[in-house]
Amino acid sequence: MPDKKNNNSNVSDLQESLLHREAEINLLQQTFTEIGSELDLDRVFQIVAERARELVRAETLLIPILDENCETYTYRAGAGANTSEIVGASLPLDFGVCGWVWKHKKVWWRGVLDELSEEERNRWEQAAGTLILVPLQGKKHFLGGISAINKIGNHEFTRRDLNLLTMFAGIVSIAIENAMAVKQMEETSKLNEDYRRRLKIINKQLVESNRELEFHALYEPLTSLPNRSLFSDRLSRGISLAESSNSELALLLIDLDRFKDINDALGHDKGDELLKEIALLLQQYVYPNDTFARLGGDEFAMILPDGNKKAVTDRANALLRALEKPFNIHGSTITVGASIGITVFPEHGENVTDMLSRADSAMYSAKKSKQGIMLYEPADDHSPLGHLTMVTDLRKALSNGEFELYYQPQIDLKTNEIIAVEALGRWVHSRYGLVNPDVYINELEQIGLIEKYTAWAIETSLKNAIEWRDSGHTLKVSVNISVTDLLNPEFMASLESLIGSREYGELLVFEITENLFLSEYDRLFEVLEYICYLGITLSIDDFGTGYSSLSRLKRLPVSELKIDRSFIKDMEQSQNDEVIVHSTIELAHNLGLSVVAEGVESNETLQRLALLGCDTAQGFIISEPLSFEQLNALLDGSQIKVS
Repeated sequence: MPDKKNNNSNVSDLQESLLHREAEINLLQQTFTEIGSELDLDRVFQIVAERARELVRAETLLIPILDENCETYTYRAGAGANTSEIVGASLPLDFGVCGWVWKHKKVWWRGVLDELSEEERNRWEQAAGTLILVPLQGKKHFLGGISAINKIGNHEFTRRDLNLLTMFAGIVSIAIENAMAVKQMEETSKLNEDYRRRLKIINKQLVESNRELEFHALYEPLTSLPNRSLFSDRLSRGISLAESSNSELALLLIDLDRFKDINDALGHDKGDELLKEIALLLQQYVYPNDTFARLGGDEFAMILPDGNKKAVTDRANALLRALEKPFNIHGSTITVGASIGITVFPEHGENVTDMLSRADSAMYSAKKSKQGIMLYEPADDHSPLGHLTMVTDLRKALSNGEFELYYQPQIDLKTNEIIAVEALGRWVHSRYGLVNPDVYINELEQIGLIEKYTAWAIETSLKNAIEWRDSGHTLKVSVNISVTDLLNPEFMASLESLIGSREYGELLVFEITENLFLSEYDRLFEVLEYICYLGITLSIDDFGTGYSSLSRLKRLPVSELKIDRSFIKDMEQSQNDEVIVHSTIELAHNLGLSVVAEGVESNETLQRLALLGCDTAQGFIISEPLSFEQLNALLDGSQIKVS
């Protein structure tokens, strides 16, 4: 049995760490709220100085701001010891550490010493441990900096202090720039009509910025169509409305034929242009009450409130006829085809998952038969053979040990060494071959067998991890855990019997999805804390595609974020995706979390992720999922060579 005293200490340390993190984030949110509506520049500077000093526990905090002449800087505000003697003083731009930051446009702290020449190092070494100065960079120009001097308690500032102050500077710089703009307008226009007009512009920009953030959360950047998250929400609402009105609703899943060949032949740029042209063309066939979305890659979907089968089939045929017209992409004439799978509520499914998975099955039947359009038929469902056959075969598979775990390696982007693997279930049906995990996992949840499957996956993963460790390869193994598992009242007791001790728990990572935020959060939090108590690392899988909540994320005892492959795979072609990936990495690191990028498919993406500071990567460019024996062979040379 675990030592109760040590257990209490571990839980206490974890709670204290979470409380510190929550206090820091609350301080940042409070600062943003205070200065967001404050237009008085001097008041903004003072709030920033006081909050920044509290954030990094500095004896003195000063705000040096570049003057309009760009030759001097002035200390505009301060908090703490001796600030009354300094605030208001102006100094030449090349004087002191401030001058060094102006010149290099980067932060000053003790870690900078390694980058300096011997002469400069001797000059600045005395101030290294007692001072942090981070730049304030506005949208239009360089503003100044935030300088923290002498950490309270005679300690040196740490990298964590640096990260916090840097993030804080990024948050307040826009507010400072806005307040400076308002100040300048007050001085030049005397609150005349021009001042009011420019204020409206600023407010409009703020509104547009909020709209832009909302757009990126709900719409796919290449085609500006609804993304998978918004589509799923619309489909869920449509099902609810159809159920309440006792009507039908149809789903069309549209997959382009041979698009990969087109992409490979013409290049990703022309492939993206083709996708945009196809989206524009098909939008002409969308009625006001329909929803048309891009789910990813070359897959589109349409929700039709009218579920009349003949009308729906006629609509689908119209889409195929429209795609018969050749596209001209940068001088290349391209002809594409498509396969469309159709499901109708409630006949073919009563929830989002069933409607999508069965439309997917119908689409593949259409593609395989080359008929173009297929209405879902249980007899053609290679899930296999529909729900009833699936239930029977799944029960047999669990009893007969037909499931197998494959492991996809994850590498440290600094060393290229394999440091972890993700366990992925495989089920090869005796008649229908490899079954899609999304299909059988959903069915396992529906028939109440997911807990048994999860227990098998955890036990098998742990057994293999121990074997690797005993042979000299310490690898953490990630296992996907559903909300259904976490809500099971017997899960904690079952988990303790499977794990045994923290020593073994430290070999495991449990991946949970962002949809956890939509569940019974308070009830789940106790389970998550217990998982951490057993030494198991918690990771948020597919981050960026679900329903995140920063206020809850900061409370969750997670140690890792996995960025969804939908953002990773288009990084090289989409600046928006790269910005999202970079921002996610920065957010995670500032919250003390490590970052895994999944779905990496090219060396260019791998190298870019390393430059952005990502910690770990997995994907087919590194290795496909491997059996236990195949991975053992690979571990004989555990460094992945990536050119």
